[in-house]
Amino acid sequence: MKKNKNLSELMSYAGKHRYLTYASLILLVISAFLALLPFVFIFFIIKEVIEVAPNYSEAVDVVRNGWLAVVFALISIVIYISGLMCSHLSAFRIAGNMRKTLMSHIAKLPLGFIGEMGSGKIRRIVNDSSAATETYLAHQLPDMAGAIATPIGMIIMLFLFDWRFGLICLVPVILGFASMFKMAGPKMADDMKNYQNALADMNNEAVEYVRGIPVVKTFGQKVHTFKRFKGSIDNYYKFFISYCKKCRMPMLLYTVCINSTFAFLITLALILAGGEAVAQSVLLSFIFYVIFTPVIATSMSKVLYMSENGMVVADALERVHSILDMKPLPDAVKNEKTIDNSVEFKNVSFRYSGAETYALQNVSFKVQSGETIALIGPSGGGKTTVAGLISRFWDVATGEIKVGGVNVKNIKKSDLMETISYVFQDNKLLKTSIFENVRLSKPNATRKQVQDALHKAQCDDIIAKLPNGIDTVIGAKGVYLSGGE
Repeated sequence: MKKNKNLSELMSYAGKHRYLTYASLILLVISAFLALLPFVFIFFIIKEVIEVAPNYSEAVDVVRNGWLAVVFALISIVIYISGLMCSHLSAFRIAGNMRKTLMSHIAKLPLGFIGEMGSGKIRRIVNDSSAATETYLAHQLPDMAGAIATPIGMIIMLFLFDWRFGLICLVPVILGFASMFKMAGPKMADDMKNYQNALADMNNEAVEYVRGIPVVKTFGQKVHTFKRFKGSIDNYYKFFISYCKKCRMPMLLYTVCINSTFAFLITLALILAGGEAVAQSVLLSFIFYVIFTPVIATSMSKVLYMSENGMVVADALERVHSILDMKPLPDAVKNEKTIDNSVEFKNVSFRYSGAETYALQNVSFKVQSGETIALIGPSGGGKTTVAGLISRFWDVATGEIKVGGVNVKNIKKSDLMETISYVFQDNKLLKTSIFENVRLSKPNATRKQVQDALHKAQCDDIIAKLPNGIDTVIGAKGVYLSGGE
């Protein structure tokens, strides 16, 4: 039921392209059935050769059956490729729409959300989770349809030619899946989730550590800052080794069983022979099943991995919802106008999501218009939190914050952002001109407005040193700005 729910949710991102997904499933099923027919014509060739031996000149249908085997194999390949083309077109559209939906929603969330979740984890959800669904829809889901159709056709063929050999071929399949049930059962869903969590934590810590290297080197905090990164690597290592050890024996038994079909076929052939010359009918069936049964191992392995692929997609969608389920801060209902540029905190308390202690508690102060203040305190004392709350990166737990005499909750977000200029500790410039970088916050700004903004920010000396002024592309031909600039 959950698989159907996951597929239904993925199709909601597809639009009209969902029909391409359905078409790919139908084409892959047809291709799977057609791929079995060459084995039938090969059987006819073997049967005819054995029946006319040693007068092989009487085998008049060998060439015809050979060409029919080739033709159906080629038709199966063409239909298979057509099905994958359909699935890829739909998968690309779904992954693209999912990323657009995520980024559109992230843009509406408060900036504090990015700091709490971590940019590395967000990037991984946006890129890797959508990529997981793309791989699933483009390859795994169509192959899954073919993998289900193949055993159905195989079972019909296995019992159509000789029920005894057909029955014995199913024994190793049943044993193989019985040995894998422990690994591929419900417990695997939890293991898959824990694996993705460990991987996400390691990636996030790696991104944050690399970004903090300049600060680490400046203040010599190498051991302290490396501790979290190394801890995430150790957690991933422990889980991965433990999981591999748990899967080792079931996987070994499955591989042995699923590839032991020949041993069962030979045993049955010897039993049917009863110590005498092998009957022609038994020999024909034995040869056919020896040729045909390798398909069983391939097909059954695809069916086995179906559950794992479905769990990966379910986990990816759950991570996507971890972002989409977050609600933006409510916009102002009253939309009051500020009367000046003063800032006031009145008994403000705030605690980060998941934290046990308050970052700020009962904080009160007032900054009058025209005043310049500096917040001084130890690392983790709440200085950045104060600035973030003024810009409404989060909402306070208790108390209120006023800008220009108005509670920030009663100021429209657009008006609040135009009132407050927030300079981040980490600067981010795109590889484009200074003009375009400045205009990011106001895409409709004219050239004169950008120049006025740069002048007010006292950037005239910086612009004068650049080869093309405000049209200079940052990062091109070795042109970079210092941290202060």
